[in-house]
Amino acid sequence: MVEKVTRFPKDKYVRKKWEVALRREGFTASDSSVLCSQHFKQGDFDRTGQIVRLRDGVIPSVFSFPVPLQRMEKGRVTSTSRRAEESLSMASQDSQPHNLPTSQTQPNDDHGSALPASPTALKTRLMEALARVEILEREKKNAMAREKRAKTTVKSLLGDLNKKNLINEELKEKLKFYSDLQIDLMAKQGHEYTKNYREFALTLHLHGPKAYKYLRETQHFPLPHPHTLQRWLRSVDAKPGLNKMMLDMLERRCQGDQA
Repeated sequence: MVEKVTRFPKDKYVRKKWEVALRREGFTASDSSVLCSQHFKQGDFDRTGQIVRLRDGVIPSVFSFPVPLQRMEKGRVTSTSRRAEESLSMASQDSQPHNLPTSQTQPNDDHGSALPASPTALKTRLMEALARVEILEREKKNAMAREKRAKTTVKSLLGDLNKKNLINEELKEKLKFYSDLQIDLMAKQGHEYTKNYREFALTLHLHGPKAYKYLRETQHFPLPHPHTLQRWLRSVDAKPGLNKMMLDMLERRCQGDQA
């Protein structure tokens, strides 16, 4: 099934061609601009995979432009464009005042600021607007979630984990050593986890595997995979709760996760 809307291409050259094809004066597409799939021919889509996608370099060519513009485009008349022309012609006649010459035409507003001339074009405009709002709302929600996680420290999580019975008081006391550690954005230096972050992850996974899984899989905090923890076992320095015996226990737990 073809997607209802598609984003404007990132390639500046192709995006410019899309803007020209819309014939919307003064319009410049942004990264969040979308276009309804009804503006493309069936052959513009690649249906060979599980997901239907636009082929590279295709240009939108199906529009409900006023009749005079369509007649100028010789050699591009299709059954779809012919039906659109007839629909627009009837709509133009019904909406035209009787005291004006019949040669007066409506402006090209298929993608302009005025309402489209036909119900089909109006529906298309509405779908595009709703899709654009949905995308912006989703991006805003994701940005707010990232900002919230960036400000989250171990200290702010301990109470929540304790209330959910995911950690006990003993583990809570062990983890207080890392109270100021930020879980999300400050967890990495470049592409490497910080030393304190490694020790925190090892301690939490050893003593509170359910809490570790909750933070990693439900809250989507960037905690390392258990396989990664196993690679750290021989290099981490002993800190509260991480003596040799506990490291051996953690190694057995990681091996159990692999199985």
